[in-house]
Amino acid sequence: MKTKLPTTIKIIAALAVTLISVGCTVSEVIHAENTQLDVASLQVSEALLLDVGVLNFAPGVPEDNDSEQTRIYPEVREAEARYLPYHIKTTLQGTGFWGAVRVIPSMQVATDVYVGGIIEESDGEFVTLRMQARDATGRFWFEETYSMQTGISSYAEYRDRTQDPYQKIFNDFANDLHSFVLTLEPKEIARIREVSELQFFADMAPAAFGEHLSSDEDAMVTVQRLPAQNDPMVDRLRQIRERDRLVVDTLNEHYANFYYGIALPYEGWRKRTREQSVAYRQNRKSAVQRALIGAAVVAGSMAVDTRSSSYSRYRAERIAQSAAINRGWRTIMNAVRQHHAAGIHREEIKELSESFVAEAAPMVVQVQGETMRLTGTAEAQYESWRKLLREIYETETGFSENIQVGDPARSQQPSS
Repeated sequence: MKTKLPTTIKIIAALAVTLISVGCTVSEVIHAENTQLDVASLQVSEALLLDVGVLNFAPGVPEDNDSEQTRIYPEVREAEARYLPYHIKTTLQGTGFWGAVRVIPSMQVATDVYVGGIIEESDGEFVTLRMQARDATGRFWFEETYSMQTGISSYAEYRDRTQDPYQKIFNDFANDLHSFVLTLEPKEIARIREVSELQFFADMAPAAFGEHLSSDEDAMVTVQRLPAQNDPMVDRLRQIRERDRLVVDTLNEHYANFYYGIALPYEGWRKRTREQSVAYRQNRKSAVQRALIGAAVVAGSMAVDTRSSSYSRYRAERIAQSAAINRGWRTIMNAVRQHHAAGIHREEIKELSESFVAEAAPMVVQVQGETMRLTGTAEAQYESWRKLLREIYETETGFSENIQVGDPARSQQPSS
């Protein structure tokens, strides 16, 4: 004979089934949103092309960062802060709307347009970059926050390898930068180029060119006067500037070595951390829901009045209650195990981060026979180079014959 379950237990069971059936999983994005990159259909006049310098990004690691809680690993962010600017460079270069696009170690490099950014979020699935641009005259172009969510196909084997999983953000920014430059008149573009050149001249020869520019309290730079085009000093400084650009281009070869050297492990890191992030959210959500269900079942079952005049009915209800309590406790324990599994995922993310950094070792650059570390000391390295340029200009030695730039070389990578 079948025993009829009490109404309370049936209600609890129905509630448990309903909660489990809705929302215990986290839906995934298959295909990420995409933005078409604006590309020049015709060759742009040389006079309208501005050179762009992309600065290393700020890693965006909070001062009180707790990696166990935030899953933000400083060593990975530092690597991303060097990797992402180079991809911005390649994206801008591919549009045909700009002159030379370089990754630069600091704003001491005289160029027409400066681009910078802060990494606010990056875990392989979600990415947020705050980007800004300004020109040599001090005019602030814009600051914008760009966000996207990657999909499963973003890391698929069959995808277009020229497109970074974060490509939408790069295309959005490149399109915005082009849209802004379209608002400038040709004479404004010419003035930006004049200012960047005079800034280099003034840095090399402040006595001769220090008063050609002036700046106001808002750091806006204006041209007070232009040098004569037939001035031999101008020709000499333009030659020096070409050598300066050669050094910056050489630094870019090292940034390229870093970029291509970590491309595969970085993609692997992003892919795995994305998977782990999705699993972590799913486990965390499932654990909470199962704990609530278990608590509801236990509480509800213990509240059932099992007193009955019929011994057989009493026995059946006690058995049903005991079974419900056991199911509730099993659900709670399962929630605890799932929470522990989520912690394991976070540990795997940390291990992947450490492995990634081990493969993204520092590089070195040879300048005048002296070995200098690129990462961490690139700004100081460039400052030393600029001091050397000033000395060469002041002594007027044979500049073009005496300056040697070493070939790019990667340091030995530690085995992971």
